[in-house]
Amino acid sequence: MHIPSILSEIKITAISASGPGGQHVNKVATKVVLHFDIQTSKGLNDTEKNFIFSKLHNRINNKGILILTDEHSRSQYKNKENLIKKFIKLLQNALIKPKKRKPTKPSKSSVLKRLKSKKKQSDKKKLRHKKHFDWD
Repeated sequence: MHIPSILSEIKITAISASGPGGQHVNKVATKVVLHFDIQTSKGLNDTEKNFIFSKLHNRINNKGILILTDEHSRSQYKNKENLIKKFIKLLQNALIKPKKRKPTKPSKSSVLKRLKSKKKQSDKKKLRHKKHFDWD
């Protein structure tokens, strides 16, 4: 992943944000939307693109464009800054390869401990049963 080339490929647009803001909200476009076309990106190789598609499929539209938004701040500049950080972190997390699981067996002592506790519980339950005596 080559971050500078990826950052040159993103398209950021500003639109008017929803929510509170009074008279100011109608004049200023503070919500920031980021579009990144994964398929045509030159900063990612094919395996990285496949990883991103598999991990971020719910954020990618039918055309293969990753769309992110940010409108937490009333400042367009801060929203843009936060969105770029969020985008880079999202890509880095998507490219982390999961560790392969090594199947393990429980240790002998843990198996014995479990069986002992089961036997103890069984004996406890047996003591609760009524005893029947034959007086014949």
